[in-house]
Amino acid sequence: MSTAITSLSRYILPVFMAFYAFNAFLCAAMTEEERTGFEVLQDVFMVLIHVTGFLVLFLENGNTGLLLLCAGQELLFFAVIFVFRYVYPASSPLIINNLCVLLSVSFVILTRISPDKALRQFAIVAFSCVIGCIVPYFIVRLKEIRSFSLYFGIAGIFLLLLVFVAGAATNGSKISFSIGGIAFQPSEFVKLLFVFFAAGELSNYGSENPFTPSDPLWRLPRWGRILAASFIAGAHVLILVLSRDLGAALIFFVIYCMMLYTALRTPLVLLGSAAVGAIASVAGYRLFSHVRTRVMAWADPYSVIEDQGYQIAQSLFAIGTGSWFGMGLGKGSPGKIPIVTADFIFSAISEEFGTIFALCLFMVCINLFLMFMNAAMKSKDPFYRLIALGLAVSYGIQIVLSVGGVTRFIPLTGVTLPLLSYGGSSVMVTVIMIAVIEGIYALKNQG
Repeated sequence: MSTAITSLSRYILPVFMAFYAFNAFLCAAMTEEERTGFEVLQDVFMVLIHVTGFLVLFLENGNTGLLLLCAGQELLFFAVIFVFRYVYPASSPLIINNLCVLLSVSFVILTRISPDKALRQFAIVAFSCVIGCIVPYFIVRLKEIRSFSLYFGIAGIFLLLLVFVAGAATNGSKISFSIGGIAFQPSEFVKLLFVFFAAGELSNYGSENPFTPSDPLWRLPRWGRILAASFIAGAHVLILVLSRDLGAALIFFVIYCMMLYTALRTPLVLLGSAAVGAIASVAGYRLFSHVRTRVMAWADPYSVIEDQGYQIAQSLFAIGTGSWFGMGLGKGSPGKIPIVTADFIFSAISEEFGTIFALCLFMVCINLFLMFMNAAMKSKDPFYRLIALGLAVSYGIQIVLSVGGVTRFIPLTGVTLPLLSYGGSSVMVTVIMIAVIEGIYALKNQG
């Protein structure tokens, strides 16, 4: 019986995920009144995916603790859904549903690969959701937050400098430091500060007298303020480059370029950004050996499969082995891929759940990105519009870099897949980002 259920799950799970992805895009095109029943249907598919995954894992090893863990996660999901649906009725239920379904897949695949890591991830997610449930309250009420934008930028530089000076090196890059045995990756949290900094400084560009005397830049002319903000943004990127955290440096660079283009609305920003990016790419290739290694592994991984190309080759083998419907949960060999729970989680999902499931999951990520962009386009306040845009770009570029890297579409950058990969700092910041977006939706719907 258990074997039959396990075998059947190979086909059931992709169908559930396909229905969810289709429903997510269908709801995005509907009005709030039209999609009420469809939102509940999304919750049903989320539960089916999550419970089916844990049921298969339970049948394979008989650990009843997995059923208790599954029940606890379901309680967390519905508590979050309840809070945002009834405490913040003006927020978007579609975003919260996407959050829950991505986390449900993450919990299943992490439990299959490393139960200890899955349990730690669940604890961090639960704590993050508590914070996330509070964030929209402050977004709606603390509209003076834009006055502190410069201080957000200064705080971000301070945190990055702290890591550069005292951080621990991981694979040659200084990206984290520990407090009381708990490791933090400050660049993840600085992304939030960076977006709020850039939004506060750039949203005032078109106003006659946008700043108050409390802002140190208020006496500068408009272009002076833009240059000052660009200098501070460049300092963030430069410190990340010096720390050899080039993936994060790229994300910060793209975020600021897109926010600057939105604020100035001139193609010169895009042309200049492309030129700077091209020069930086060539410089990075020449200056950093690990960049050359990743480019070599990307160009022809099989020629260096025993060394530089091992990671990407194993990733491609896993994706190819999974085929359309996957090997089945627990039937693959994700352990052959180094750093599988962080950088290569999409490969593990593709191997065990199949290409259909993985593609539909990718479409859910795209749907979440589009909901971020929708908040940006419909927000009337330039400050909140730029915040939503910055968070959307941050989330979107991480999806492209992560999935593109493990599928050999682009060279590896070491960027994790938000909400799916293992990593406390990443998942906490992503949950808070979503809570900020929900606060912006609440502001928009309040008029």
